[in-house]
Amino acid sequence: MTTLTTGLQPSRTAAIAAAIGFIAIVAFQAALALGAPLGRAAWRGAHVQLPIKLRIASAFAVAFWGLASLIVMGRAGLQVVPLPSAFLRWGTWILVGLLPLGALMNFASRSPWERFLWGPVALILSALCLMVARGATRAS
Repeated sequence: MTTLTTGLQPSRTAAIAAAIGFIAIVAFQAALALGAPLGRAAWRGAHVQLPIKLRIASAFAVAFWGLASLIVMGRAGLQVVPLPSAFLRWGTWILVGLLPLGALMNFASRSPWERFLWGPVALILSALCLMVARGATRAS
């Protein structure tokens, strides 16, 4: 049966949900990098508007989370940009490992935004990436 008759496979649905989450993070980090006064919700919440070093870090975060979205989509067979299979496989597992660490860092933050928004978001994204990694439809 095809996905047209059975609906999306769970790993593809998880990949789409994760990619949407990563793109939301990309938009948030891009706003920070461009000087939006959202700093209380990022980088430990110490600044309303980020200093230049943290704005540069946010710019790097844009690239990282953008790549993360491409990795999970590609791993689930929804390849937007041609990336090697091994890169997609390992990249997804790396995200599964990094996201819980990011969640712990957010839960330990002084910023309520990081504790109550970004911590849970990181855990949810980790679970979605695990679903993608375990159930990928793409040939390994």
